[in-house]
Amino acid sequence: MAEPVRDNPWAWRAAFVAGFAVLMWLRLLPLGGLPGPWPAPDILLAVIAAWVLRRPDHLPAWLIALVILTEDMLMMRPPGLWAATVVLLAEFLRGRAALSRQLPFPAEWFLVAVAVAGAAVVHRVVLGITLTPAPAALPVLVQAIGTIAVYPVVVAALHLGAGLRKPAAGEVDAMGRRL
Repeated sequence: MAEPVRDNPWAWRAAFVAGFAVLMWLRLLPLGGLPGPWPAPDILLAVIAAWVLRRPDHLPAWLIALVILTEDMLMMRPPGLWAATVVLLAEFLRGRAALSRQLPFPAEWFLVAVAVAGAAVVHRVVLGITLTPAPAALPVLVQAIGTIAVYPVVVAALHLGAGLRKPAAGEVDAMGRRL
């Protein structure tokens, strides 16, 4: 029989890329004259963290790297540095996906907060080591805090809007492999 769309990893990957395209379109739209005093939270980073903790098999590292590298190019950041940092963050979280399945949401949120803070620190340290001009520390800190704060909203939106949820204990995929 035909495999349902909800179980098809390629459908989830296409949905992720479509979500990325919408987020980038919204970020690049000239909606105002001047930027605000504080940076907006990194919604894409929160989406990646939530997605990897819920369905690590649906979001491979190469797709994360490709999407974030595209974002680096569009946002005129040093190409590849943030992509490598986000891939490290995603793989850190992917390694803890089975553990997070049993954790209550506040513990998962703390795990993501530590990962996001670590990614911000690693990114700034590498920029400093390579003597690349870096943004001021306060806006980076505010963006990291904003990303951590928006994480529950992103999780709720992915759960309610897309049906992305943690697999139940003992759940198997279409091929009979444990999730």
